[in-house]
Amino acid sequence: MAATIRKLGYYSVRAPNRAGAGAKLLDALRLDGVNLLAFTGFPEGGGAQVDFVPESDAAFRRAARRAGMKLSARKAVFLLQGDDRPGALAGAAGKLAAARINITALDAVCSGKGRFGAIFWVKPKDVARAARVLGARSG
Repeated sequence: MAATIRKLGYYSVRAPNRAGAGAKLLDALRLDGVNLLAFTGFPEGGGAQVDFVPESDAAFRRAARRAGMKLSARKAVFLLQGDDRPGALAGAAGKLAAARINITALDAVCSGKGRFGAIFWVKPKDVARAARVLGARSG
């Protein structure tokens, strides 16, 4: 199966950088039935930044509001999924490089059963052009 690339929305939340803080956020979303396509976090300025890529923006925003989360504005991220193989990310990265579009951050994982997934970011000014270059579907 060929890889698919989608341009999606993501939201950031500031959280304490301590044990259980991320679990609390995830549990609040689980209780509201929110499905996440990706979730990533990292230390930032004495706390943590966590980024959510929801399957449904509306359901996510409702649940986040009920949980008291202070969301960033919606921003763009790309989700790449497909069959795992050597060089699974090389095609997309090569297309962006040829178009002189820099990937500013990327998280990828082999998800088992021969599948992989990656989320990656480009500068806001490059999002529309990257979507065209990659043939990304909007979701």
